[in-house]
Amino acid sequence: MMGVAAKKPYQLVSKETVNNHSLVKVGPATFGGSELMVIAGPCAVENREQVLCSAAAVAKAGGKVFRGGAFKPRSSPYSFQGLAEKGLELLNEVSRRYGLVVVTEIIDDYSLEAARDAVDMVQIGSRNMQNFHLLKLVGKSGKPVILKRGLSSTIEEWLLAAEYIMAEGNRQVVLCERGIRTYETATRNTLDLSAVPLVKELSHLPVIVDPSHATGVRSLVSPMSRAAIAAGADGLLIEIHPNPEKALCDGAQSLTLTQYDTLMKELAPVAGAVQRQLGTAYAVGI
Repeated sequence: MMGVAAKKPYQLVSKETVNNHSLVKVGPATFGGSELMVIAGPCAVENREQVLCSAAAVAKAGGKVFRGGAFKPRSSPYSFQGLAEKGLELLNEVSRRYGLVVVTEIIDDYSLEAARDAVDMVQIGSRNMQNFHLLKLVGKSGKPVILKRGLSSTIEEWLLAAEYIMAEGNRQVVLCERGIRTYETATRNTLDLSAVPLVKELSHLPVIVDPSHATGVRSLVSPMSRAAIAAGADGLLIEIHPNPEKALCDGAQSLTLTQYDTLMKELAPVAGAVQRQLGTAYAVGI
């Protein structure tokens, strides 16, 4: 006698509940559709010139979503922690000037409230993936959210974190694979690209990949970006900086603006090969 398949511990996130791929629409950007969303921007908002220069590069490439950190949770208390409200003001200027969807990481009640009207989308970083209080608040806020996989979290734990948000009524959730901690030290983390097709089998939510944090190595961002698209990712999260050598946060993994432009050209034929569109100046039709 055949056994009955176990019911998933997550229901709202599961394909057992929604049998098609969900779309998350934020302004002109749509996650989970035929167009790949390439989010780009600096790890941290440092100053006006840095942010506007980066945003101009994203807009020039035909990008729709800009990422910048106003609040920065750092491993060391002596590291740059972000510009907070001033950073949000600069991100809001990016939105007004270039028409880009703007996303920033929130870390607590205060940052969520401050970001509510300043940005279009929020991010919950890997350190806060199981901050259940914050997950509930974002769920109640209704704000579109990117939920990063935790440092050493299983896929089930990641999907249950998304369930917390959706259980509070917020269905605008995008999952982000950003590598997990293993015994390997050659890279910052180990990028689990198998998670992309697996999660898309288990869940209806869009899945994007952050190759910058996953590898921590600038030269690996481009090949892992191409691999992520080939694996079925709905988009990418790429860190860029006008001068990575002087970056206050994660310069070693940030692409220069020229390297970012080159990356976008390289991604176009890969996107076309998997019958996805790339909303850039270098798009290749499918």
